[in-house]
Amino acid sequence: MDADVIVVGAGLAGLVATAELVEAGRKVILVDQEGEQGIGGQAFWSFGGLFFVDSPQQRRMGIKDSVELAMQDWMGSAQFDRDEDHWPRQWAEAYVNFAAGEKRAWLKERGHSVFPVVGWAERGGGLASGHGNSVPRFHITWGTGPGIVEPFEKLVRAGHDQGLVQFAFRHRVDELIVSDGAVTGVRGQVLEPTDAERAAPTSRTSIGEFTMTAQAVIVTSGGIGGNHELVRANWPERLGTPPEHMISGVPAHVDGRMLGIAEQAGASHINRDRMWHYVEGIKNWDPIWPLHGIRILPGPSSIWLDGAGKRLPIPGLPGFDTLGTLKLLRQSGHDHSWFVLTQAIIEKEFALSGQEQNPDLTGKSVRELVKQRLAKGATGPVEAFKSQGEDFIVADTIEELVAGMNALTPDAPVDLEDVRRQVADRDRELDNAFTKDLQIAALKQARSYRGDKLIRVASPHKILDPKKGPLIAVRLHVLTRKSLGGLETNLDSAVIGTDGSPIDGLYAAGEVAGFGGGGVHGYNSLEGTFLGGCIFSGRAAGRAAAHQVG
Repeated sequence: MDADVIVVGAGLAGLVATAELVEAGRKVILVDQEGEQGIGGQAFWSFGGLFFVDSPQQRRMGIKDSVELAMQDWMGSAQFDRDEDHWPRQWAEAYVNFAAGEKRAWLKERGHSVFPVVGWAERGGGLASGHGNSVPRFHITWGTGPGIVEPFEKLVRAGHDQGLVQFAFRHRVDELIVSDGAVTGVRGQVLEPTDAERAAPTSRTSIGEFTMTAQAVIVTSGGIGGNHELVRANWPERLGTPPEHMISGVPAHVDGRMLGIAEQAGASHINRDRMWHYVEGIKNWDPIWPLHGIRILPGPSSIWLDGAGKRLPIPGLPGFDTLGTLKLLRQSGHDHSWFVLTQAIIEKEFALSGQEQNPDLTGKSVRELVKQRLAKGATGPVEAFKSQGEDFIVADTIEELVAGMNALTPDAPVDLEDVRRQVADRDRELDNAFTKDLQIAALKQARSYRGDKLIRVASPHKILDPKKGPLIAVRLHVLTRKSLGGLETNLDSAVIGTDGSPIDGLYAAGEVAGFGGGGVHGYNSLEGTFLGGCIFSGRAAGRAAAHQVG
């Protein structure tokens, strides 16, 4: 099996790279260890959020954004401070300009569209020059994850129909072939066929071997989030000790194998201690993959308690600073934490990450959208978790609520009177229009943005107000998600070798390349930039490889 280019990984970055090669008339073999039913990878399961700068949707919502403000936010979040941040910094500058420039029109030409209300995710740690988005930039794809994948899958399948693309699913790459210092192909095992559902565990039984040759290889194999052993091995000391218990935001096949295989071929793997995991994970009551977890995308009103029942200090507010909160929680001595809230809050503020948890947006149904998002009550998927998820406690009184919490975590009981006092102290701050409680100040400020007031932030109210009940407690877990480091690449997505020069014939894009450069996000991500990083780096890799083999 020979081609101009081999693309290893059929996720979003791989599809984008392949689509670019097809448009250039190149012959491609698209290789993936999973079956064809898994095309699109993790992007298919995503909420579909994309980071745009100064978009028409922002302007219609009264948001004033600019390249300068976005660059301030990116650099304040990334906090680049290493010699190996040379290429990541250049990727960051290029990506912000892409997000403010041709990204929207380029995607629109391929059939992509977004929901008109812009979300405000990852609001930051409290300083203008620090981590976080100064303004709302989270644009939800109309159609969520499948709506991101579909335009590029169509181009790739059209290329297959034209004879330009060969599919090699259930082919696991074990080696990059290096000849005279250049990567000239891949070698590995053919795995037995599978009829498993998308993202479900599949067999690793080999039924043969394969060797493929090409003028270039693009690695787009994803990160390490499904491999908890590897996550713990790379866990950064700055975030404390790794949790003994975690749940997975990605399927088990997101195992990081290709990182080691690329290193064996001489690739430079940098920033491996930079990673992104969520602290608002809940166990999926209807799991698809092992340890399947779902992330709550919270509004700012829930009280956040650590595993000992102590309210988190700043920046531990829902939706503000993911890794800052993770660091706080790793100091608590517990692998879990708690949201305490009301029915009124859950109805307005709980969104669940994942396309299957948002059928109205995924199905592009305006009727269902109005019914789910604007009518009284929480969305159907949220109510399903509340009634069937093991992490949810619902009660009419604080006494019943704490009893339920302690029944769920008997090895880490919380004190009733301590929890009651903290909730009462918070509630008392609502007696005046002014407050010293920064969470209450933040939620009031959030409602000054029309989008948040409309569909994301509940009217400020007392947690113990029985009219807003019942009371709800949600046990939260650390949810593995993304590698922020990866294979070092230049702006053409060419992989840099350990000698500091590009490896002839080898490219990388998407999460395996730290979404560009080996770590475009630095230490912290601005939400909506993972999918966009796959698109931008995949496009660069496809274009550069097409030029090389031209």
